[in-house]
Amino acid sequence: ISLHAAEAVLDDAEYKQLGDDRVRDWLNCLREAVYDADDLLDAVLTKAAIQKEVRSWLPSFFLNRHRKMVDNMEEVVERIEFLVSQKDILGLQRSTNDLKTKDNNLSSSSSSWRETTCLMEGKIYGREDDQQALIKIIHDRSESQLSVIPIVGMGGVGKTTLAKWAYSVAEGFDLKAWVCISETFDVADITKKTIEEITTDSCSLGSLNLLQNELQKILSGKKFFIVLDDVWSDDADKWKQFITPFHCGAKGSTILITTVAANACFPESNGNPILEEIGRKIVKKCKGLPLAVETLGRLLQGEDDAEEWNAVLRSDIWE
Repeated sequence: ISLHAAEAVLDDAEYKQLGDDRVRDWLNCLREAVYDADDLLDAVLTKAAIQKEVRSWLPSFFLNRHRKMVDNMEEVVERIEFLVSQKDILGLQRSTNDLKTKDNNLSSSSSSWRETTCLMEGKIYGREDDQQALIKIIHDRSESQLSVIPIVGMGGVGKTTLAKWAYSVAEGFDLKAWVCISETFDVADITKKTIEEITTDSCSLGSLNLLQNELQKILSGKKFFIVLDDVWSDDADKWKQFITPFHCGAKGSTILITTVAANACFPESNGNPILEEIGRKIVKKCKGLPLAVETLGRLLQGEDDAEEWNAVLRSDIWE
């Protein structure tokens, strides 16, 4: 609830931090609290994965031997709640284009949509671990035919900034492009924007067929680095359709995504319709909270037993 309350004013905070040091400090404190919460959830679910039985293990987590971790979690929650209580003092206003509106891809006024660019506004401080981890992932997948790397998190934690840094330092690619998504994930429109970003020329092609064939010709045999910034859609069918022309690239080709959408971070079902159905139900229970989806996705990564997925779906933790 506190994270939702904070996220509702993040657009206003991002804008106002440029001229108000108090708002900038507030944003930095919120980011640190979210990172700490993410680390704690990782630690909890790592223990759960080791125990194998999530349902039977979680209640014991709250016994005295785990009291320190519980105290740490409570402290992080208190920090987030305190920060949320400061939003009125700082004069932060709720965005008219809130999370639910974006997540459902409803129409919004053009003034509420902010287009991003690949240009860095300055240096990045305090993200060295994230930067090194991202570069390592890109390097480790240099022999893969196509890699899709998501940067997932709630708004305001610096996903776009990290992507800009990666774009600026990525070397050894034949083609690079930065594509800002934000609004409705329209396959034809995004394909057209990708062509224009790569060629730096306007594209007059109309049909999706012509657009995808043109993009495939441009990418064929080339090693490319494409950033898709601010993806909100979790429509798997649209994503599969959009990604088709990209498979013709050379080894090491990479698509980097910044997103709050669940589909980008949940484990692949590998064509298993049973796992896909269970996964969608789990995502629905997360009620739009990207941190919850990401954490459960890590827990189920590499797990192909439907009973394990169902155990998470039926778990008492949802209560």
